[in-house]
Amino acid sequence: MWRRRSVFVLVVAVLGSLGGPAVAQARVWRVGTWNGIPGQYKTIQAAVNAARPGDWVLVGPGDYKEQGSPPKSEPAGVLITTPNLHLRGMDRNGVVVDGTRPGAPQCSSQPTDQGPLNRNGVEVFKANNTWIENLSVCNYLDGTSEGEQIWWNGGDGSGTIGLSGFWGNYLTATSTYSSSAAGQLGTCCGVSYPAGDYGIFSSNATNGWFKHSYASNMADAAFYIGACQQVCNQVMQYDRGQNSALCLSSTNAGGYLLVADNECDGNKSGLVSNSQNNDDFPSPQIGLCPTGQTGALGTQSCTVWMNNNVHDNNNANVPGNGSGLSGGAPVGTGLILAGSTYVTLAGNTVTNNGAWGALIADLPDQETPPASNPNPCQGGTYVPVPGGETCDYPAYGNVSENNQFSGNGFFGNPSNGDIGLSTALHNPGNCFSHDSVPDGTDPADIETNPAYQPSSGMCTTANSGDQGVLAAQALCDSQLAFPCPSAPGATYPRPTAQFSLPPVPAGLPSMPNPCAGVPANPWCP
Repeated sequence: MWRRRSVFVLVVAVLGSLGGPAVAQARVWRVGTWNGIPGQYKTIQAAVNAARPGDWVLVGPGDYKEQGSPPKSEPAGVLITTPNLHLRGMDRNGVVVDGTRPGAPQCSSQPTDQGPLNRNGVEVFKANNTWIENLSVCNYLDGTSEGEQIWWNGGDGSGTIGLSGFWGNYLTATSTYSSSAAGQLGTCCGVSYPAGDYGIFSSNATNGWFKHSYASNMADAAFYIGACQQVCNQVMQYDRGQNSALCLSSTNAGGYLLVADNECDGNKSGLVSNSQNNDDFPSPQIGLCPTGQTGALGTQSCTVWMNNNVHDNNNANVPGNGSGLSGGAPVGTGLILAGSTYVTLAGNTVTNNGAWGALIADLPDQETPPASNPNPCQGGTYVPVPGGETCDYPAYGNVSENNQFSGNGFFGNPSNGDIGLSTALHNPGNCFSHDSVPDGTDPADIETNPAYQPSSGMCTTANSGDQGVLAAQALCDSQLAFPCPSAPGATYPRPTAQFSLPPVPAGLPSMPNPCAGVPANPWCP
């Protein structure tokens, strides 16, 4: 386990920021029945509507077909706009917020059982200091938008932070239905809907934590942290993401951002950080610490991925065939830094990813920014291309050290292996030290060449990567710029005509004591 500075320091800092002012006489609203004692409400939304800041909403076991009555701008089964609110299930696996139609079996996979499209499951909208804990959400599907199962939304597309303080603990987010799984395949690079889009999601938000949670079967990402540039102040720890386009998508997200002790497996790609010229502005991603601060490892890199287990991410058969840029993620890649800066990879175990264990690359983003973005391509460079232009984001200042790679690169294409670096010359470049790389790197000497060696945990030297063979292979794998049919020397998995979505693992742990911290009430005397 990689430890140079106690993670506890950062965790305490984040948790300390979550506390709001004391609220007198907090009330407890109960939904459903627990231990034979009925609550006051039958729906979660009704209890949320009754709550004031500081109140608790406890939910007994049941299949809650939450339809919600939110405004059209924020369509959700359960919409929370009250700050300092606690929403907690009494049994993680038994409390299910279900997007399928009323009368359908719980989280049914049948097409005719799906509820209305373009909704989110449980959404917190611009409400500070909010907790969602110990429950499951399923089958809130994207038709042309939405599809987030659990979302802390500080103002999507606003370019500003609109939510501070959130806690996600012992959560499950999944979908049992995807049109692509039913055989309705899209084109090479996405998109076949309906499908669940994101599992557990925060955007335009700061000071929060996802912990002890599980997400799967998402067209974009199991977990998402984005649109917080250098002020994220977030922790993702003890989580697991499966069978999604990405395990973690982290767009324009940096500053204090600790991703530690998680498991990512069975996805198209694993942990991904990128800069993008889209509605998650401002770009770019910036992993440097804000002035006067240091990161979890005692350096000026505040975005740290450490002690994660990232394995067997080779799955082209993800819901929706992947969406957006995630749909173009290179299948078979464990760790991806695309147009990212000053991220530290430390002490991770990265195994059995068929293309690359880790890929660090400049990103030519082809997206069209929204009209609301006052500074499109901020941090990047506009480059004309046939039919339009791209925003090129360089990847630099990143450090990989003391990671254990093995069994990667078995697709067997040129450049496939443990680590791939595809970047233009930059000062600083990207550095590598004491990684175990039995399956090789491209360039071949990055673990030993002085030009690629970090100094006191930071990269301070100029260097570049392979922008020839490796860049071509990454583009072929991702099909980001063009379709790339399988051919000798360029063979990567592609979606099949029909596939199944795996169920959530049985017996995911609930909170040890769901009454902990709750004011006295009939369920928690």
